[in-house]
Amino acid sequence: MRKYVDVILPLPLPGYFTYALPGGFNEDIQPGCRVIVPFGRKKYYTAIVYNIHYCAPTEYEVKEVSTILDAKPLLLPMQFKFWQWIAEYYLCTQGDVYKAALPSGLKLESETIVEYNPDFEATAPLPAKEQQILDLLSNETTQSVTKLEKESGINNILTIIKQLLDKEAIFVKEEMKRTYKPRLEARVRFCGEVNEKQLNILLDMLARAPKQQDLLMKYLSMSGVLSKGVIREVTKRELLESANATAAALNGLVDKKILNVYYHEVGRLDDVVNTDLTINALNAAQESAFHQINDCFQSKNVCLLHGVTSSGKTEVYIHLIDEMLRQGKQVLYLLPEIALTTQITERLKRAFGSRLGVYHSKFPDAERVEIWQKQLSEQSYDIILGVRSSVFLPFKNLGLILIDEEHENTYKQQDPAPRYHARSAAIVLAGMVGAKVLLGTATPSIESWFNATTGKYGLVELKERYKEIKLPEIIPVDIKELHRKKRMVGQFSPMLLENIRESLERKEQVILFQNRRGFAPMIECRTCGWVPKCKNCDVSLTYHKGINQLTCHYCGYTYVLPRSCPACEGTEIVNRGFGTEKVEDDIKAIFPEASVARMDLDTTRTRTAYEKIIMDFEQGKTDILIGTQMVSKGLDFDHVSVVGILNADTMLNYPDFRAYERAFQLMAQVSGRAGRKNKQGKVILQTRSIDHPIIHQVMTNDYEEMVAAQLGERKMFHYPPFYRLIYVYLKHRDEAQLDIMANTMATKLKSVFSTRVLGPDKPPVARIQTLFIKKIVIKIENNASMSRARELLLDIKKEMLEDPSFKSLIVYYDVDPM
Repeated sequence: MRKYVDVILPLPLPGYFTYALPGGFNEDIQPGCRVIVPFGRKKYYTAIVYNIHYCAPTEYEVKEVSTILDAKPLLLPMQFKFWQWIAEYYLCTQGDVYKAALPSGLKLESETIVEYNPDFEATAPLPAKEQQILDLLSNETTQSVTKLEKESGINNILTIIKQLLDKEAIFVKEEMKRTYKPRLEARVRFCGEVNEKQLNILLDMLARAPKQQDLLMKYLSMSGVLSKGVIREVTKRELLESANATAAALNGLVDKKILNVYYHEVGRLDDVVNTDLTINALNAAQESAFHQINDCFQSKNVCLLHGVTSSGKTEVYIHLIDEMLRQGKQVLYLLPEIALTTQITERLKRAFGSRLGVYHSKFPDAERVEIWQKQLSEQSYDIILGVRSSVFLPFKNLGLILIDEEHENTYKQQDPAPRYHARSAAIVLAGMVGAKVLLGTATPSIESWFNATTGKYGLVELKERYKEIKLPEIIPVDIKELHRKKRMVGQFSPMLLENIRESLERKEQVILFQNRRGFAPMIECRTCGWVPKCKNCDVSLTYHKGINQLTCHYCGYTYVLPRSCPACEGTEIVNRGFGTEKVEDDIKAIFPEASVARMDLDTTRTRTAYEKIIMDFEQGKTDILIGTQMVSKGLDFDHVSVVGILNADTMLNYPDFRAYERAFQLMAQVSGRAGRKNKQGKVILQTRSIDHPIIHQVMTNDYEEMVAAQLGERKMFHYPPFYRLIYVYLKHRDEAQLDIMANTMATKLKSVFSTRVLGPDKPPVARIQTLFIKKIVIKIENNASMSRARELLLDIKKEMLEDPSFKSLIVYYDVDPM
């Protein structure tokens, strides 16, 4: 009987697609293998085999699988179950999950290749455009359509390609472009067997080629072939460098069939084995927390470790990892920010050496492919350290998931789908494989705290800082009053400047926190009030002095800074507000002798940029570090005595129900960078809202007071953790049309969900990348059936998109938004 496969395609389409297996493929395929399949008229995609069966579809003509790419599955059976949960819970397709889960090096691309037919003879003169294409192909007989279009300058080149195809002047083939190529290393070996008699003959033969003779002797010495022990692999590069020889000398030995050069596939990953592994002993408070966590795991699958900043949570994690490895289990250690991996990697490598693998998007794609493949092998990493996408890696024996700084909103994927939360996904994944989850933070999310205090999760508290260091002294400064009295120096209060000066004199370090990048969030004409706006988005442009450009932080649109106002031709164009770039400029002017660095999205585009900024600050090469929320996330510096929070109000005045919670978390976390290891630090908190309750709660580090107030409000207004939120986003290029569509969808939703539906309304940024946006909020009780709610939401979305008048509408759901 003929076999068929159901596959998952990397497309946002619901369900599976069935293809026939050609003869000869039947025994070579398993669920989890990748196959190349045709889709549509000319496109080819890499699909993942989900199921193998003998039932031929009757509704449509079945196409055949083109190629099988894997001899062994690339996905484990449990991963299919996990993908299905993500797709169902976050209201997206498994194709969306597939695109997010696999490194791009494991997804092959289809590219149309045009090939010249050397036997073609024209019976009449060809049109100019057709002849131009053939002329280009006569120089290079095989080219991609993209390249031909670029070189010829012909628009809509596919029409010309079709005409040449009809005349059989060219052939077209689909060539699968493999984005991941294995890394190969050139190695050298001796041809045949080595004995003393043969060696003497060879050396005599090479008497007139002394360089080749020396190179052969060097190879024999390095490889150990004469010692009759274990023969050592010798690389071409190593041999040439050690012998100080040229490639020509080696080629001579290869031509004489004395040596042979072959290629061996090697990993890109760091395989250096550290034999000097050390794990620090825990102090009494850490030891107590360690035992309490293990006790919690006896009855709960999830435990929250609420430890104040600098309490040594990482050391507790290391001991938990060590215990898990002794049980033969694997550990996934999740971090919210790539910047943190630099510091944590060093600490974990000191403890676990080459048993640790690191996985995040700043790594080259080839390295991520190798980690994926290594996890499927018998020599998989015991510990994976990574960011949210690490939950998709294959784990054969997962025992523990650590989620550090669990409150961070960067664990939530925003765009594109799946809009999953790594914390929730990790808890579900752990439940599927029987692993435990530890959530660690100094400022838990309100949802996690609620779950821990109501008994759903275990709760362990670590209230002592390491070595009994005091929490930093937080001094609020009323900058509203100082501005009125004209005592501010730019964005710095006299108290902050005095503390920075004293810190620099004592050879200590300073961190300045401003949660806006760029030089100025906005520029304005002082005469007429003109403000430059993005042409694609509903936002003002941010001025970046370093590149002397105005930039949109939503779509990347840039605009050259005008010399005069285009509205009134006035020349008084002034900056409004300030970002990290301006703070850096001003600090360098006030403290010219200090070494200053900036850590934000603009300065940390690459993995090495992160590492250099953090390493320089750790080693004392940088005196003042200026940064956005990146500097607040668990970084550990020994000599920071002063932290300046330049403007707390930007965090407090954001239109979101989590604004106060986030403001407290950010201020408490950045304050925790001060006063580590040797003495109490100092935090200068600048604000215009000196009497705001959150400011008082940050000063007293009263997390529980903040939570109690927020829980009271959220219960009253039906917000998490008492209700589940789903945001419905609708996007369209025509604002008037979008209003009609949004109102129609809101009516459909209200007919099903009644008063649980709010909106439609405009979000704070109501147009991004030329698309207008409307938002509808759905609040669903915790005890309601979420599976039924999801079923209804998918039906309504399908109904909307099937309406011909709503053809170009974009609709998507954001479940549990952050």
